[in-house]
Parts: sequence; C-alpha cells; structure tokens
Amino acid sequence: MTASPLPSLSQRYGERYRWLLLLSVMVGTMASIMSSTIVNVAIPGMSHYFALGQERAQWVSSGFMVAMTVSMLTTPWLLGRYGYRRTYVGTMVLLLAGGIAGGLANDFSLVLIARVAEGLAAGVVQPIPAIIILRAFEPHEQGRASGIFGMGVVLAPAIGPSIGGVLVDLFGWRSIFFMVVPFCLASIWLAYKFVPTTAPGGASAQRTSGLDWRGLLIGTVGTLCLLNGLVTLRGDAPLEAAALLAGAAASLVLFIWWQRRLMAAEGAPLMNMALFGYRQFSMGTVVAFIYGAALFGSTYLLPVYMQVALHLSASHVGTIMLPAGIVLAFTIAGVGRLADRQPTWLLVSIGLALLAVSFTLMLALSLGSALWLLVVFAVIGRIGLGFILPSLNLGSMRPLAKPLIPQGASTISFLRMLGGAAGVSLCAIALEWRLAAHGDSLANPLSSPARLAAFNEVFLMLAALCALAICAAWQLRVRAPFPPKTTSEET
Repeated sequence: MTASPLPSLSQRYGERYRWLLLLSVMVGTMASIMSSTIVNVAIPGMSHYFALGQERAQWVSSGFMVAMTVSMLTTPWLLGRYGYRRTYVGTMVLLLAGGIAGGLANDFSLVLIARVAEGLAAGVVQPIPAIIILRAFEPHEQGRASGIFGMGVVLAPAIGPSIGGVLVDLFGWRSIFFMVVPFCLASIWLAYKFVPTTAPGGASAQRTSGLDWRGLLIGTVGTLCLLNGLVTLRGDAPLEAAALLAGAAASLVLFIWWQRRLMAAEGAPLMNMALFGYRQFSMGTVVAFIYGAALFGSTYLLPVYMQVALHLSASHVGTIMLPAGIVLAFTIAGVGRLADRQPTWLLVSIGLALLAVSFTLMLALSLGSALWLLVVFAVIGRIGLGFILPSLNLGSMRPLAKPLIPQGASTISFLRMLGGAAGVSLCAIALEWRLAAHGDSLANPLSSPARLAAFNEVFLMLAALCALAICAAWQLRVRAPFPPKTTSEET
C-alpha cells in the first residue's frame, strides 16, 4: 500500500474526508478503551484461576493504567517523528499482539506483560482523536465532531461488558482478551486507507529530534512510586509506604525542573510547561485528574460490587451496564452539540453533579433490592459522564496556540489517566480497609449487610471526589476566544 499525503487524501474524498479520518481513529480508540474496561468482568474468574489475592488481581487493571498513563506523554514525539499513520498502525499492532498473548497465557506474569503491552498501545492512541478534532474541524463543528466520536467510542465498551460477561460465563476469562482482535484488524485497514502519513500540522514527519528519555524515566518512576505507595498503605509497612509516596513527590518536583531546563535549552520536553500559562487549561487538568480518579475507580469498583457483594454473574453485570452505556452514547452525541454553544464549566459541573448523585444513590441498595434500581443509578452516572466527556478536552484546549495542541492533548490525557490509575488503587485500598473495619473480607464467599456497608463507604468517597472536582470546574468560567479558523489540510 502506497503512502498517501494529506492533500491527496483531502482532494480524493473532498469535504467528507475529515469525517472518514475521524471514523478511522474512532475504531482504534474503541479497541483501546474496550481493552481497558472489559477485563474488569473477568477479574474474579482470573483471580480464581491463578489463585490470586485482591492485591495481585488489582494489578491487572492498574498495571494497564500505569503503562497507558506514561505512554501518553510520548504521543506528540511519535507523531512528529513517524507521522500519524505509522504511529497509529504501530499501536494497533501492539494492541493486537497483547490481546492474543493475554488470551493464550498460562502464567499470570505473562497476562500482566500482555496487559502492559495493551496499555502502552492504548496510551499512545488516546490523545490522537483530540488533536485531529481541533485541527481538522472548524471551531463551530468541533463539539459536534467530539460528540459523534464520543458516541461511537462509548458504544463499544457499553456493549463489550455484556458480550464479555456472556463469554466469560460460557468460555472463561480468556475469551475477553480476543474481543479486541477484530477492532484492531479493522483499524489497521482503515488507517492505510484514510490516515495521513504527515505529522500534526500537515508537515512531513521529522526524524531528527530525540525523545526526552530522562523525562519519560522520571515520569515512570514517579507513577510507579505513587501507585505502589498507595498499595503499600494497606499493609503493615507504613515507613515503606511513606518512602514510596515521598519518592513520587520528589519525582514530580524533578520532572518539572527537568522539563523547564529542557525548555530553557530550546530542547523538546516531554511536557511543555508553557501549557500551564493558560488558565483554562490548568484548571481543566485539575478537573481531569480528579474526574479520572472517580471514573476509573468506579469502573473497577462496580463490577466487583455486583459480583462480590450482590453475587451477580458476569453476564448479569454486563447486562445491567448495557442500558447505561447506550444512554451514555446518545447523551454524548447531544451534549457535543451543546459544547459548541454552552460554557465548559456549566456542562462539566452538571456532569460531575450527576456522577456524584449516582454514587450516593448506591447507598439505597440492599441485598433484597430490585435490579432495576441498580440500572437506574448506573444510567444517572452515565448521563453525567455524557456531559463531561465531549466538553472538558475542548474547553480546556481551545485557548491553546496551535503548536501546543498535540502537547495539550497528551498532557490532559496523561493527568486524567494518572488520576484514574490512582483511583483504581485508592478504591482497592479503601475497600479492603472498610471491609476489615466491618469484620469482613473478600475471601468470605458469603455477602452480608456489613459488606454492603463497606462498599457504600467507598462509593461515598467517590461522590466526595466528584464534589471536589466541581469546585475546580467552576474555575473554568473564564471563556477564551476560539482558535483561528483551520482546515482539514492542517491536520
């Protein structure tokens, strides 16, 4: 297949090209998001198969999150060095290999390696759609494009857990790894057809600049120290936990210092500190971090709650979450149009409030509650997500200068996922702590009101995080002018 530069693709497909390009990256993003969420319904089965404790089983999710979080910082460099197509196809091949290897693995260490490979691929691909939307679409179309993209992306994980739950019940936990295979194959085909070979801005990919390996190493060490420190907090080693968390704080200070020094030397930093000179972007990253902790923490907690506290099967879990996922998809499509006209702070605040309400309502459930209540509460939370997803990135990055857009997309995605990785660990720690406080543990096969009380307290913690994020969202009230008019040929 011959390489097709952007101008020839635009001339060949005309006005519809930018939508075909969006569709192409949508399929790959669907695969990456599915790989991050669908494994949760298989954690109990995987834990039983490998005889894992809660701490090791949790790394199936958090190991993926660490890899995805750190690799997001490399997206601008990869796009600049290799261009859109090579970067995108490379991530899809890695995601495909991870899915196949994870499904065939007979050792838990191999499963973790496969999950890390999937996480690396998912992290690189996540910021690409936001870069394309802000560069290929007119300002008045960006909300609509973001809404349509978001609708397509969330449909896959909405349907995925339902199908995955059935597959786990019928064929075991291995089957969920293979679900990404058809999406990866389709995305590779679409990439060769519609994704340009150019770097952001329509320029040719340059092979001269080097990756900021020191910054990447510092970021990786800091992320691992943070997550391991949170995990160690649940044990009997407070000094070790304190040392790890201190290492995370020191890594943050060192990372900022190194990025500033690299900028002063006119180098290519992993994270351009000039981004934080834009107030809307700075506040958006705060919201993204807290929101990520609540979102991914709940994504981990809900399937465990339904299977361990309510004793529902994996297929039941997927079926319960299906209506919520479908509602989320249509909410995103509608809110995407509002994002072109309504202020970001209002849409994000509404979404966070609904998400907090959904967590709080979980306290009304008991062992004898009707399942439709759980469906309704999940729907309320997903409507909240529908208000946040298409609004936050656009509102935070619209004020940025065009050369900073790739770095902005990478940075805000990184901080959201860093919050998410911390949120998964935080929920696991809080759950184990509250179970012990109520005289229970997940090793006990029987549920009880005390177990539900422990879960309820963790849901309240997530609601409090959402309330905290609302305070930051209100700081987004200063509206900046839209960026200058762009065309698809600047992608």
